[in-house]
Amino acid sequence: MRMFRSDTILPPDPEGLEVLHDREYRVRAYRVSDEELLIRGAVRDQKPPGLYLADDPEPLTMHHMQVDLHVAFPSAEIIAAEVLFESHPHTTCPTITGHYQGLVGLSISRGYTHKVRDLFGGPRGCTHTTALLLAMGPIAVQCFWSMHASTSRRDAAEQPPADISPEQREMMWRSNLNTCHIWAEDGEQVTALQAGRPIEVMLTLRKRFEELGIPESQWPMRGV
Repeated sequence: MRMFRSDTILPPDPEGLEVLHDREYRVRAYRVSDEELLIRGAVRDQKPPGLYLADDPEPLTMHHMQVDLHVAFPSAEIIAAEVLFESHPHTTCPTITGHYQGLVGLSISRGYTHKVRDLFGGPRGCTHTTALLLAMGPIAVQCFWSMHASTSRRDAAEQPPADISPEQREMMWRSNLNTCHIWAEDGEQVTALQAGRPIEVMLTLRKRFEELGIPESQWPMRGV
């Protein structure tokens, strides 16, 4: 069983155009325990073969930065951070890595984007690492739902899962508040949730459940 799809997420290269640069982000989240998440991210910039050295058959990795964030659950506080530079263009690039210890103690759900830009934007950090951090924040927020799904699956293996409490339900959706237009605090979805109506089953899950022939009454996350 494959863990994730590995095909490219980009459309095919436009015909007749020369490729100059490739940047990729990869972020993966892990359940460490009931109280902790590990969010691991990397960014890599590459130049195609032959761009700088005509006879060189290999691509050149210009930047490759990796970040580990340990996040307390459900408080969403960063409790440990590690930044590693695998590839960098200047000998002094890694001297900034220690500055990222300033992440410890930050909430990764409330005010995170603004705080990261304030602490590490421009000359206060590494452009590539800071861009990666901005991409990692939303993953931690999405893992609030994943942690619930993981816990429900584990509980079901031992005993019938208990109904989620109103407090747990509210904590889950509030972690998404104002993260996009769907989750605007004055929007239709949040208004419905505040009125006690259930969250709609995500379209990706709905489609997969239907493909597998699972009756709606048995859908996981139904009525959350």
